[in-house]
Amino acid sequence: MTALGWGVAGTGRIAREVGAVIGRVPGMHVAAVGSRELARAAEVVAELGTGSAHGSYEGVVADPAVDAVYVATPHSGHVEVVELALRAGKAVLCEKPLTHRLEQTERLAALARQTGTFLMEGMWMRFNPLVRRLHALAHGGELGELRSLRAGFGFPAPYDPAGRLWDPTLGGGALLDLGVYTVDLARLLLGDPSRVAATGSLAATGVDAESTLALTWPSGARALLDQSLLARLPGTALLVGTRGWAELGPASHAPLLLRVQTDGEVREERIEDRQAGFVGELEEVARCVAAGRTTSDVLPPSESVATMRVLAEARGRLGS
Repeated sequence: MTALGWGVAGTGRIAREVGAVIGRVPGMHVAAVGSRELARAAEVVAELGTGSAHGSYEGVVADPAVDAVYVATPHSGHVEVVELALRAGKAVLCEKPLTHRLEQTERLAALARQTGTFLMEGMWMRFNPLVRRLHALAHGGELGELRSLRAGFGFPAPYDPAGRLWDPTLGGGALLDLGVYTVDLARLLLGDPSRVAATGSLAATGVDAESTLALTWPSGARALLDQSLLARLPGTALLVGTRGWAELGPASHAPLLLRVQTDGEVREERIEDRQAGFVGELEEVARCVAAGRTTSDVLPPSESVATMRVLAEARGRLGS
């Protein structure tokens, strides 16, 4: 395969942003854009300057110019489009969270195995160079025995009971939209927790508006994870070990700075491209597809299932 043709399912902000990134990554291009409204798909095609417009997701999946489908619909629409693409044998990159229910995530992972088709969650954080560097530090022993993680992500979102962030039928709530990052980071650095505790508050629609999760591990390591749709949180992540600490910022889900302290010395590593994680995940899909692989070593579907398992337990404790 000399060039990877992407079909973009969805026409919102993230679909447009990632569509533009696809256009600047060598060896790939947007071949099609799909929406339930043809006019909206045509608008995005015109904005990107490439591809065919389709008035349905079925049209994107069936387009012969499409090798891989990027799913950027609201959370509640992921299952439908991912299933269409997998059954059609098209590689899939689906925005986080892969679904908004644990059983749905498990079902998509099983379908990908059954069809032998590539599936990966669009968790751009995992492909950010500084997050990859922190992962190497954490698992390479430079920080010593890992003892704690503190991370948060939050912003005040105008309350709209019919909006994506607040409507339970659309997969609303702070945990699914923001906590997916903090939980995934905790699992990436510390593994699967042995205990999940949660406290927080619910919106009138029943979704979680804000929460703090306390995760613990058999080693005694712990993580405090904050997520909020009511207040702007610092957004940094601080990992502490017995030999030093490392901090991601200004936003740990898309960091531009990594500060590391070991033995009294503080050093910094920086990147300039906020979209580096998008580039990394797109390149990972292209590498795997070119190699005939059905999963990524960086983020296989089993990892998405494990993160959703923690989120499901936390949501259960909050009653959301």
